[in-house]
Amino acid sequence: MEALISAFTTLIVTLDPPGMAPLFLGLTAGMNREQRKQVAVRGCLIAFGILAVFALFGSKVLGTLGISIGAFRIAGGMLLFWIAFEMIFEKRQERKEKTSEVAITKDHIHHVAVFPLALPLIAGPGAISATILIAGAMPGTLERVELLGVIGFSIGLLFLVMLIADRFDKLLGVTGRAIMTRLLGVILAALSVQFVVDGIKSAFKLL
Repeated sequence: MEALISAFTTLIVTLDPPGMAPLFLGLTAGMNREQRKQVAVRGCLIAFGILAVFALFGSKVLGTLGISIGAFRIAGGMLLFWIAFEMIFEKRQERKEKTSEVAITKDHIHHVAVFPLALPLIAGPGAISATILIAGAMPGTLERVELLGVIGFSIGLLFLVMLIADRFDKLLGVTGRAIMTRLLGVILAALSVQFVVDGIKSAFKLL
């Protein structure tokens, strides 16, 4: 149960629903509620498929490349720490907003569910790294099935936030979003350090 709670916390913080709400509104500007729902459904399903593949086969890919789980935990932890740094100092939101602006100006609105919503805004480097790291600590078949459930539940919550994005954005406001994003960033920083510590322990066991 602790592993599942840790997995859920890591994923939900990495997915960052509060930060996604205003971006989703920007990406779907000019669309009605039904069209936004279709974009959200498709984007979340594609993102779930991407993360599910990495959850099931990420470790095998690493093994084929000769990369140990310990090494990936260290590298992934450092990457997640950088994302946490960006969240705390408002760098990540600026980068995501630039991505959404590019998508609209290049007339990608009809394909927005695939790019940039599913990839890289939802199933981005941070979420993929976190998924592989979590999967590495859950090698059993039942555990992997539970992980898929956690991924589905996390993306399901993100989907609900997208559905009520306009209300959610008004409710939080600028100050609320800033506080929530920073709080999630601090939690992610602590989790990323734990990944690095676990990776170092794993690496020393192999020596």
